[in-house]
Amino acid sequence: MGAVLCVGEALISLVAPAGTPLESADELFVSAGGAELNVAVHLARLGVATRFAGRVGSDAFGRRLRRTLEDAGVDAAHLEEDPDRVTGMYVKDVTGSVTTMRYYRSASAATTYRHVPDQALHGVEHVHLTGITPALSADCLALVQDLLGAHRVHTSFDVNYRRALWDPAVAGGVLEGLAQEADTVFVGLDEAAEIWGCATARDVRRVLPRPAELVVKDGAHEAVAFVGSEIVSVPAPRVEVVEPVGAGDAFAAGYLAARTLDREPEVALRWGHGLAGAVLQQLGDHGIHVGREQLEAMAEGGAATHGTR
Repeated sequence: MGAVLCVGEALISLVAPAGTPLESADELFVSAGGAELNVAVHLARLGVATRFAGRVGSDAFGRRLRRTLEDAGVDAAHLEEDPDRVTGMYVKDVTGSVTTMRYYRSASAATTYRHVPDQALHGVEHVHLTGITPALSADCLALVQDLLGAHRVHTSFDVNYRRALWDPAVAGGVLEGLAQEADTVFVGLDEAAEIWGCATARDVRRVLPRPAELVVKDGAHEAVAFVGSEIVSVPAPRVEVVEPVGAGDAFAAGYLAARTLDREPEVALRWGHGLAGAVLQQLGDHGIHVGREQLEAMAEGGAATHGTR
């Protein structure tokens, strides 16, 4: 089995202790974040050979991100260090059930990443990307277009629309074009509603008919996978939500890990739900370590809806 290469932005995450507003916090919890980094960490923990490619500053935060990847078992040899730019970061302000994100990434090292070296792709069978990267800069957009358009290996793309990065009128067309080039696509129904006007999972499939696998996540309700002519729906488990950031990345990693290991789409959806549920119950984006055996246990039992288009 070849490696999965996650390409994108690695960030430092700062968050106050649970229940403490940011403005009155005396200390902050420091961890690693970024959509593609989160997926890489989860995949490696689940026993999938994983690499990460991107760019950070040649600073203490950049070194911390490298160590986080390596400690999780991710090959970080192709994480570049830029001596002239800083590592980006974001701050979570969790007040009650509302999480406000503040990003500090303007002119960060990650925004200048343009080319994945051939050595990073050696032995890779799958490349994972998200819609956050193309919103960072023209270079980053070109990078994602090149990787998805090359059709050299299996590709997955998490739409991950962020209004703070670009207007939906602009993002909608760009993200649709990128998603159509990927083999596996993840998208939340809420973001599909905002950028494409979709009301149902089937609406999303009509917008994105080309990907071999399309997974539509409807928050706490269900996730629907369109795989060829088959449609599989698995309800989301009930969990007590502490903080939601990172749950979508966990879902994508759980699903991809299961599919990489030749599990059926229903099992993959359950792995996605299981891993996302664990992340929802803590402050960090990937702090809880959930192993393959735990996901296997979570996937047993329960009903799924199957159909055809």
